Amino acid sequence: MVAVWVLLLAAACLTTIGTVMLAEAFRSRLTETEIALDTLPVPFDGYRILLVTDIHRRSLPHKLLSGLKGKVDVVLVGGDMTEKNCPLQRLRANMALLASIGPVYAVHGNHDYMAGIGEVDRILEHSGVRLLADENIPLTTEGAQLWLTGVDYPRTGGKVAYAPLPDLPPGKEKECRIILVHDPMWLLKRETVPADLVLSGHTHGGQVVLPYIGRRHVEAFYHIYSAGMFLWPKGDGTGKKAKLLISRGFGTAHLPLRWNSPAELNMLTLRRPGSLEMTALD
Repeated sequence: MVAVWVLLLAAACLTTIGTVMLAEAFRSRLTETEIALDTLPVPFDGYRILLVTDIHRRSLPHKLLSGLKGKVDVVLVGGDMTEKNCPLQRLRANMALLASIGPVYAVHGNHDYMAGIGEVDRILEHSGVRLLADENIPLTTEGAQLWLTGVDYPRTGGKVAYAPLPDLPPGKEKECRIILVHDPMWLLKRETVPADLVLSGHTHGGQVVLPYIGRRHVEAFYHIYSAGMFLWPKGDGTGKKAKLLISRGFGTAHLPLRWNSPAELNMLTLRRPGSLEMTALD
């Protein structure tokens, strides 16, 4: 009899844990972060970026995102927009929703290639999403500009050398720059990081972060650089550091389960350092 009760209790615990993990995997949370950049042009103070990474098989939340129309300056998609055997109509719907909010720029992730990159790219183009494959583009507001660089994920995998980072136009090298890259471990392949802000995903924040055991990642890099905000040396001799934000992402890899790493979309507000202090005081 005791053994039966123990089994029933264990089954109940597993069911509860499974329910919580499933719920965390399908949450639609918007994480808001203010980021101060020293070189940010004054007109960009308060500039808002919606960062969406690692959608995989999920459908983006229409009610939540449609409410952001007019409140977002640009949408950045950090790769893994779909995955193998996921209906491409879902990708079309997701990209159309994002394009209805504001201008959208995207980079590839590893799962995008496995889903059939030719068709993925056609859907992006038809949806009005601008794919950045090792390219720089200027973002402008009120006559000022900052630079966005999209780093393409290597077709043969991230352990193979990435393409060279494209140079900014002559005379623009010291202007504010944001780099969008799917996998933050790209940083290990760089001697210098000529940027003020690096935005990435790929890690899912570990997806399942167990007590004592920690994150499931094999690579030691991800045990530290898993999710959240970090500083990374620019390596240019100035001693300055770039800011690095790693999103937990919206979808999941393999099983639709999360633990201690809930799904998220990221709303980023760029600030001049002085204005961020004023916001904190207010």
